[in-house]
Amino acid sequence: MGIVVSKKVGNAVVRNRVRRRLREVLRRMHLPSVDLMVVARPEAAQADFHELARDLMRALDKSGLLRHRAAKGTRGRS
Repeated sequence: MGIVVSKKVGNAVVRNRVRRRLREVLRRMHLPSVDLMVVARPEAAQADFHELARDLMRALDKSGLLRHRAAKGTRGRS
């Protein structure tokens, strides 16, 4: 997993805060083992944790990673 936060997002303190929040969101998702690159946009500097989580979930759902996880978790259950 790679998280890219450019200088356009803000100074070092802001970039590190965004990086920590994104890393925590991804940790809580328990995604399957995949190669993933997340690029933070400048708007991420003003977003709170829940906004980042919502936007990241939306992007992962659009990519099909969340559907894959849901389908994998429901196999073999009646």
